[in-house]
Amino acid sequence: MRAVVITSPGGVESIDVQEVATPQAPTIDRVRVRVHTAGLNRADLIQRRGKYPAPPGYPENIPGLEFAGEVEAVGEAVQSWQIGDRVFGITGGGAQAEFVVVPESNLARIPTELDWVQAGAIPEVFITAHDALFTRAGLQSGERVLIHAVASGVGTAAVQLARAAGATVYGTSRSTEKLEELGRLNLGLHEGLTLGEAPDELIPAVEKWTEGNGIDVILDLVGGIYFPANLQALAALGRLICVGTTAGPKSEINIGLLMRKRATIIGTVLRPRSTEEKAEATRRFAAEVLPLVSRGVVRSVIECVYTPEEIRAAHLHLESNRTLGKIVLTFT
Repeated sequence: MRAVVITSPGGVESIDVQEVATPQAPTIDRVRVRVHTAGLNRADLIQRRGKYPAPPGYPENIPGLEFAGEVEAVGEAVQSWQIGDRVFGITGGGAQAEFVVVPESNLARIPTELDWVQAGAIPEVFITAHDALFTRAGLQSGERVLIHAVASGVGTAAVQLARAAGATVYGTSRSTEKLEELGRLNLGLHEGLTLGEAPDELIPAVEKWTEGNGIDVILDLVGGIYFPANLQALAALGRLICVGTTAGPKSEINIGLLMRKRATIIGTVLRPRSTEEKAEATRRFAAEVLPLVSRGVVRSVIECVYTPEEIRAAHLHLESNRTLGKIVLTFT
């Protein structure tokens, strides 16, 4: 089969498309999926650089955390899926290939309204956003939510899910143009703020937006220097959920302010979770998000589509930080 392969840690010259062995026929509760499309994520860039190895049991040199395709073979204990079913899902690695083998519980049925490209842009970002906002942070209707890197794949998913739940959504981006485009897309962003290397600018904006009441839930996809401003921006009993570290993994914390606000800080990551944890996140996604997809309430936001042979260009595009939404690889 064709697969995107990391030949050695490094720049884009260290990634290519190669012929590799097709995964063996699935057994027990495993399903082999013929991949039509796969999403590209920042985790793939970090793995290519040698700084984010695949969890045990997943291919070390084939990246890819999400896919959409058809069930091609099933293990003897599989009950939920049949050959030919259209499915998408998440995995710890190996999705950027013509075939991937996953547990049946980590799959969801693709709504009939979606084509392969639309489907390939959904699993990782919508499962991550839904799990972070609702399962971890407990976002409720009527609350105020702030999303950093709001134009990213997870950010555009989170905006739509929060709006659909009845929250008021604010967002930040390093690009004014991206915020303007988000407005044109009408995803549900109430107010946006261009925020770069001076995150203290966030505080007066939040004061204005909330009339001094603060933000109930902050979804932080940036980390680093944003952390102190996040804590100041939180409302009493607010929740800060940390999902990304594009601005660095370290920061300072004002413990006294944390105590006075009785705030909750939550860390989360999807990739290294157990099969059972991923199954629960997938189940909630299928039950609570996919009906919204079918009704057109939320949708995938796609920057562009590449073939696997264009994988280096796709990596360079994502690294440019000019993307809005998802980059998708199409294998068929």
